[in-house]
Amino acid sequence: MHIIVLIKQVPEMDKVLFDSEKGRVDRKSAGVEVNPFDLNALETAVGIKEKTGAEISVLSMGPSRAEEALKEAVARGADNAYLLNDQQFAGADTIATSASLAAAVETIGDYDLIIAGEMSVDGDTAQVGPQTAEFLNINHAAYVSELISVEEDEIEIKTSLWQANYSKTFTYPLLITVTKDINTPRLPSFKDKMKARKAEVKLLTFEDIKNKVKIDEVGFKGSPTWVDNIVVPEEISRKTKVFTEEEKESAYKKIKELLIEKNLMED
Repeated sequence: MHIIVLIKQVPEMDKVLFDSEKGRVDRKSAGVEVNPFDLNALETAVGIKEKTGAEISVLSMGPSRAEEALKEAVARGADNAYLLNDQQFAGADTIATSASLAAAVETIGDYDLIIAGEMSVDGDTAQVGPQTAEFLNINHAAYVSELISVEEDEIEIKTSLWQANYSKTFTYPLLITVTKDINTPRLPSFKDKMKARKAEVKLLTFEDIKNKVKIDEVGFKGSPTWVDNIVVPEEISRKTKVFTEEEKESAYKKIKELLIEKNLMED
């Protein structure tokens, strides 16, 4: 079995600053890390590897420094690492990103299962996983919280979204996105970290995937959406009135009068 795990290097969101003049996140204001949800995806793959002997490849699209994230993934149990890096991919929205990742997956080839985190903490769209599956024309299941069973030719998963839960069996190839509830990622050992420093990260440029995707489908050219501006919500002072239990009757009357006054309720 060959598993491909999609990972992304993201800013440390608890430290990153916002550039109000440019209307965007200042990515240089904080360090970077592997997207936390993607660590759950990788741990899921490692768990399968330990039971079945599966081979794990990790794939990321990003700048050269994303090699750090890929080497961390190797330290955590991945066997192969691929970085999709080219100026042609710059400015990609989730659709162009998904098209590029799908082309890279097809270029790597011979896969059974693709695992991704449910979303990235710097985007929160949860779109890239399912869209990648659509470009690959394969089945996908989002918000997977448990692997019930993993067999050579099929996998049974449990999906949880709010109060809705369902279980379903799929044959391969399949893409799943996993939630943080599926596991607790283990830390790599010092020995594995040192070994991963020498790991080879295979670079994929547009030239390597051009037979799988058109130039006008990647990067800014292939992006039907873009971020025009980001603003920080203005703080609004609000008047607060607290009613005690003893004032229940008068509170009802005063609140009703206020709603009528604001044309939010008819008398």
